[in-house]
Amino acid sequence: MDILTPEGFAAKIDVSRETLDNLSVYLELLAKWQKSINLVGPKTLADAWRRHVLDSAQLFNHIKKPTDLIFDLGSGAGFPGLVVAIMGAKNVVLMESNQKKCSFLGEVIRQTACSATVFNGRIEDYPEQHTANYVTARALAPLDELCAWSYRLLVPEGKSLFLKGESYEQELTLCQKKWNMDLQIHPSLSNVNKNDDEDTEVLPGILIEIGKLSPRDG
Repeated sequence: MDILTPEGFAAKIDVSRETLDNLSVYLELLAKWQKSINLVGPKTLADAWRRHVLDSAQLFNHIKKPTDLIFDLGSGAGFPGLVVAIMGAKNVVLMESNQKKCSFLGEVIRQTACSATVFNGRIEDYPEQHTANYVTARALAPLDELCAWSYRLLVPEGKSLFLKGESYEQELTLCQKKWNMDLQIHPSLSNVNKNDDEDTEVLPGILIEIGKLSPRDG
């Protein structure tokens, strides 16, 4: 599988030179901090532009207005929330309970001057309810748990944007037993399919877009 370069990313996602430079700064900081704290899977760093940046950047086109309030749950290394902020979202809250990871997030915000803030605490302890236009998450929890958090945090017309792997169907089946929703499923832009004549790693993934979320009775 070919490694995605910054130029290859820019060919897939239309961003300014400044945004591309800031995303590069982000990945440089990620590689530096990864040596002392576990932010991402070590094997994913070699193809970070595909595995992390492209995977996260696809959410930006699903956000209607740059000023919409976005809550990124369990931000960790900042994917997808920090990428969305660097791309131009003006009101992103990164929720993370680990202090060291919060320090990393704060340093990326400082060096890229993106419009994001960090909430160092548990999602359940965030004081503002029903205020977010969007809730985002990647590799955090099963869908039914994500929906429970989203329902508490979103405005009534708000949407959830979740990045999931190939096992999402089982999670979705269980989730739909508990929640009513408008559902759209988009293949991930970071997917790589295996050709019959090539030894290519398969990177299956999907973007789940959920609106009009409400609990089922009973």
